[in-house]
This record gives sequence, structure tokens and C-alpha cells, in this order.
Amino acid sequence: MTMSNIVRMRGFLASSIGVTCAVALALPLTPPAAATVARPAPSAEAAVPGSTQSLPLTPLGADRSLGSAAVQGLPRRDVHRFSMVGVVWDDPDTALHGRVQVRARTLASGTWSPWQDVETHYGDDGADPGTPERAPGRVRGATAPLWVGDSDGVEVRVRAGAETREVGAAPSALPTGLRLELVDPGEAAVPQGARVGGPRAGGGAGAEAPETVAASAANADLVALGATEIPALDRAQTERELFALRAGELTERQRAKPKIGPRPRIVTRRGWGANEKLREKKFVYTKKVKAAFVHHTATGNGYRCSQAPSVIRGIYRYHVKSMGWRDIGYNFLVDKCGRIYEGRAGGVAKPVLGAHTLGFNTNSMGVAVLGTFGSARPTSAAVKAVARLTAWKLGLYGADPSGKTYLKSGGGNLYRKGRNVRLNVISGHRDGFSTACPGRQLYRKLGSARSTAARYQGR
Repeated sequence: MTMSNIVRMRGFLASSIGVTCAVALALPLTPPAAATVARPAPSAEAAVPGSTQSLPLTPLGADRSLGSAAVQGLPRRDVHRFSMVGVVWDDPDTALHGRVQVRARTLASGTWSPWQDVETHYGDDGADPGTPERAPGRVRGATAPLWVGDSDGVEVRVRAGAETREVGAAPSALPTGLRLELVDPGEAAVPQGARVGGPRAGGGAGAEAPETVAASAANADLVALGATEIPALDRAQTERELFALRAGELTERQRAKPKIGPRPRIVTRRGWGANEKLREKKFVYTKKVKAAFVHHTATGNGYRCSQAPSVIRGIYRYHVKSMGWRDIGYNFLVDKCGRIYEGRAGGVAKPVLGAHTLGFNTNSMGVAVLGTFGSARPTSAAVKAVARLTAWKLGLYGADPSGKTYLKSGGGNLYRKGRNVRLNVISGHRDGFSTACPGRQLYRKLGSARSTAARYQGR
């Protein structure tokens, strides 16, 4: 293909945002086996960033390298720009036992990456069974999203493992409704100079949507409306804030000698560029925060710290648009440089109900470190940030990071619904659900995080 043809093709694609036909969304390098359908990309006039392309996977032809098991995929093809990729399917209660591999063409150089594995066991993140967020027909099964950087070409293959099971399906079958999700995280949603608290969208220049104002207002007891970050406080300032926030709920012991770590710097949702129109409008709270579950995002480690906001915007869009969740699942996220980010909307000091540890979301918080830590070690900055965050947030509710607590199971594959389970106050995801998360190397660091957090609290 000549350079002039490429320029004309990309110009055509850029002018066709919002068109859902296959021709506008994916120009195949091989004859298409099926139509490709993508959710409409928002218009520039609406100032809504990002987009998601959703392409159905189809059976692949015989390939000796893939063996005899069921294989679906997507031949190499041109697509709209994207930076994150994942695979979803119809039933969230059906696991994909097998191997998902993708390769992407880098936008800048035009070169194709090697095949990369995508983490398939991602259904253990999510809302608890029987809750409105996990209502039948609402959510989908999914792999973890993988960060591949700016790309405009993709190829995928999904090979079933022998243990895959689905009601009425053959032992080697894959889950039904497999689709490839290509996520463009877009740019920051809030334009520079926009007025927070102004008229509703369309009410004048610089006005912001009510969802954007509400997300910022949820932190109004900590920081000015419209702030992109919540600054760090020293211990004395944090103790004064504790008395102001929770004066009527503190025990006599907490009043006499509060055990709370200094508040760390936290990048707000506005700071990482959340498009607040994606999520549900309302905020949902639990009663308190008794425990913190540590996760990894399984998105890979190939991001730069300057790209962390884009990675988070990608995860947010994948959780909401691709998986059907009401908001991003984690309460907080931490990057490899130790920066802390607000996750699910509702206020960083409040007991926001997340969707991070299936069965144990009530009275807990989820902290996800950006990356994959099965064999790669987390940075010391990231582990320290987890300790700083948990020392502060758990301290708001009188919890000892080095101690134990009881949580009632909402149902899962380790503990039946209704069982009271004794857990570390700082636990790994695998402590509440049978999963590899947060990865062997990060899980090994939780002891250090507990002791460091306790020290920050003055214990």
C-alpha cells in the first residue's frame, strides 16, 4: 500500500467516527469472514474523549501450530487508533480456560509486535453476586485489558484449553459471543479553563456537565472544587482532618491517640481525565472500610509513568463500556512511580462500594497497582505508595494495617455466601478468591506493606 493510499484511508477513517458498519471501522488486509460492529465513537463537538471498537471473533482455519482445540480469532487488519485491547464474551459466570494472544501494529513505526499473552482469569474482579451491578444480562465475561500503546492494526487468536466448560457446550468449546475490544482512552475529558460548578452542559461557554461537578464535589471536604489533585498532609494536619471528618464516630481511644498515617497526595478523577458521562450518575457506599485488597491490573508493564492516566482511562472505559460495570472497579490505583489515583467516584475519604474482589466488596477497598507481577517485581515506589495510602484510608476507620479482621462473604469460589472470614486487614486479591492476582511478586511484598503502613500510623 502506498503512502498516499494510507493517508487517504486514515483520513476516511477519521471522518467516519460514529459509523458502525464494518467498512468504516476495520479495513481488513484479508477478506472479512464476518461483519465488524463497533460502538459509535463520539463526535468532537460533544467533547467526549475516547472510543471503543468491538469486533466479533470467528473460527480460524486449520493451523498446526495452534493444535486441534477450538480456535477463534481475527486476522490481521487495519483499525481505528487504540492503545488497549481485551476480549469479552456473553456470560460473566463462564470462564475462558485457554490462551488469548494478540499482536498490534505500532502507529508511529508501522511495525508489528510479537504475540503477547492476555490474562484470561479476570472474572474474579467484579461486583458481588446478587447485587444490582451484577444483574443478569448486564455484565460480561472478560479477559484483563492489555496496554499495547498507540496502534492502528491488530491480530488475535483464542485457543481453548481442555478444561473449558459451558452449559451445553463441548469440553473444548470457547465461551459464546467472543468479541475483541479495542480501546482508545482519548485525552483528558475536562477542557483547560473549564468552570467547575457552572451551568449545565450547553448553558454557556466553559460550562461543565453535572456528572463532572458531582465527582469533584464528592471530595469537597478535602480540597477545592475542580482540583486535579488532593495534596499530601503532614501527621498533625491529617489528625485535625480526621477529627473534622469523623468527629461523631471516633472512639475515646482514637480521640486520645489517633492512629492514622499522613494523607498522601492523590490524583483526582479530574486529574487523570475521567469522562464522567461514561459511569452511572449515583454513588454507592458501604458502611466502613475494614480491609484493603491489593490487586494488579494485569495490563502489562510496558507503560511510562507519564502514560499512567491514559492507562487508567483505558481501564475505566473497558470496565464500563466493554464489561458493563457501573464505574471503574478499583477504589484506587497506583503506578510504578508511586503516584496514587482516585478510582471509583464518590470521594476518596468515603467508604465507596467498589467492584474489585468478588464476594468481599462490602466494607473494603480495592487498590490496584498498574502492571503485571507474576514474574516481574513491583517497584519499591509502588509498594511504598500502597503502604502510605492504606495507612491513611484504613486509619480513617480505625483499622490496623498489620492486624486481622472479619468480612462476610458475598459468595465466591473460596467461601460460601454469608460466611464470616478472618482476613488480613491488608490482603491480596487471592486471599478472598482463587486467583493469581495480585501476582506472586506483588503478593510477596504485602508483608512489607503491612508493617510500613502500621509504622506510618504510629503503631
